[in-house]
Amino acid sequence: MNDSVDDFGQDASADPQTPPDEAEAFPVDIDEPANNQVPEEERDSIATAVEKDDDRKLVTGQAKFTADYADRFSDLAYASVVRSEIPHGRVTGIDTTEADAMDGVYAVITPDSDAVPDTKYTSAGQSYPEPSPWDMTLLTEHVRYVGDAVAAVAAEDREIAEAAKAAISVSYEEYDYVLDPEEAFTEDAPRLFEDDEVENKIVGHDYAKNRMSKIEGEIGDVDAAFQDDSLTVHETEWESIRQSHAQLEKHTSLAFQNEDDRTVLITSTQVPNHTRRQLAHLFDIPLRDIRVKKPRVGGGFGGKQAMVTEPVTLALSRAADRPVIYEASRDEEFQAMRSRHPMRLRTRTAVSDDGSIEAIDLYALSNTGAYGSHGMTVAGNVGSKPMPLYSKVPNARFEAEIVHTNTPQTGAMRGYGAPQGTLAIEGHLDEVARDLDLDPIEFRRQNYMEVGDLDEIAAMMGGEGAKRRIRSCGLDDCINRGMDSIGWDDVEQPEENHLHRGIGMALSAQGTGVAGDELGAAQLMMNEDGSFHLKVGGVDIGTGADTALIQIASEVLGAAEEDIIIESSDTDVTPFDYGAYASSTTYISGSAVKEAAEDAREKLLSWGSKMLDEPVENLETGDGTVYSETTDQSVTLKEIGYETT
Repeated sequence: MNDSVDDFGQDASADPQTPPDEAEAFPVDIDEPANNQVPEEERDSIATAVEKDDDRKLVTGQAKFTADYADRFSDLAYASVVRSEIPHGRVTGIDTTEADAMDGVYAVITPDSDAVPDTKYTSAGQSYPEPSPWDMTLLTEHVRYVGDAVAAVAAEDREIAEAAKAAISVSYEEYDYVLDPEEAFTEDAPRLFEDDEVENKIVGHDYAKNRMSKIEGEIGDVDAAFQDDSLTVHETEWESIRQSHAQLEKHTSLAFQNEDDRTVLITSTQVPNHTRRQLAHLFDIPLRDIRVKKPRVGGGFGGKQAMVTEPVTLALSRAADRPVIYEASRDEEFQAMRSRHPMRLRTRTAVSDDGSIEAIDLYALSNTGAYGSHGMTVAGNVGSKPMPLYSKVPNARFEAEIVHTNTPQTGAMRGYGAPQGTLAIEGHLDEVARDLDLDPIEFRRQNYMEVGDLDEIAAMMGGEGAKRRIRSCGLDDCINRGMDSIGWDDVEQPEENHLHRGIGMALSAQGTGVAGDELGAAQLMMNEDGSFHLKVGGVDIGTGADTALIQIASEVLGAAEEDIIIESSDTDVTPFDYGAYASSTTYISGSAVKEAAEDAREKLLSWGSKMLDEPVENLETGDGTVYSETTDQSVTLKEIGYETT
């Protein structure tokens, strides 16, 4: 009863220039499994409102977050990190004399400490090989923003740790710095990385220009369309700002060596397995000797799709030879954790008098900050998410440049590039509709995708993109319902002359999962009393994923939800999973649970057939039994459990 599922998308190697009439490989008809068509009213668990698996523990304070494990260790030390106070420079000296002499200080580490590896890595929690450059070290001598980690302390309590941190003196050779992404391209701009300070296998990097990567793709002939005198060219510029995730639970990690001298981390993360792999690389520890366990997580939103606090926590634990916990301060959350990539965007279109968009050109300048975590993949989504909505446009181009500045680090955040692209595309289309005196909804209807269209825009940048035939599309229904809800055609204006009521609309598309690059797994074990243990690598970060996975297993097995005990996100105990991101947990991990439960159900029916002396095809599961649909016979799952053990 062990199954896994991998989400493989369309063939990304397919020729993106294949004309629509040659694309027979993209059928419009959908062959959906029959069990996905069960009416909602006939389902026992799925589509019903149930109490979340951990609700009572959360409201009574019994749920355990990472910080709640501190009281389990009598010799626990508390961490604090010394961070750069200048935006760019090199550390010339670190005086730890006073901190070392303080009572209650167990360890002080600097870039030169034995416990601190100088291995390059990325903090991005992505699948191997990570599509982010290895441009970080655990503690750095070359500081690139106000907040870069240069030293750290482990002490008896938080107060001593903070006092020891304050006692450490750091001297710097200050360099020129650049904060503006456009200025970072200029010849006189200070360079953030020398070539030997980074390992980057991503195309388009040019560190002499502070460029981490460049993305470009085109279908048709965009320039020719812009030169067509019969078309009107429109251009707009947009800017999206840096945003913090501001999740309730701060980044927190606890590291220790267990009785088998294996490294254990209890940590608030979205990506336990990626974290284990990256720690193994960074510290040169066999992967088998690292255990990463995710307890309850108080929100992530992408900010914990990164290995942020774990490295320094582990280094301090090794240096102090005791368990260490590091809970980032709220200041550090804004200064030194991760944020959404700020971007400057330019949108151009060539439009006919009747409102047909003949060409669209989107350029994004993404400020990745001091390091390149998630830089290329986020920028790719700026084009690949919103632009395919307008698949009828024959000429399309997207270009993105990802540039370093001496500003705080960026990373994954909810929407992962799509919000920035949506701002630039949808805001632009509103401006065009206004210029041409067109209804913004009808203007979009004229150009957006319909069932049967071949979307070539999604494939023009390669990567996860692939040509796809649009097999379902709810845009018309969505817009119609929105219009009805807000009274689009009959807006009542206030009686006051100085007031005006306006309405607006925008379209947004966001994918579920990363096609061809995600994997979830589930194990289902039956106990003698007919109950089940469900082990999943899927990560619940406060979203209720554990509850959803229990519901899926319950629906397939015909077992009560309370008879299914879930254990998730422990690399020693649960099967591999890529983690919680891209809104994919229910789809990917849930599919794995469904397949594992279907495998178990077949075995239950087989045993039921033997015990009831009835053909399998006459049997069904439900209400904790295997029962006959032709006779009144039934056998409980508990009876099957004892019979099979």
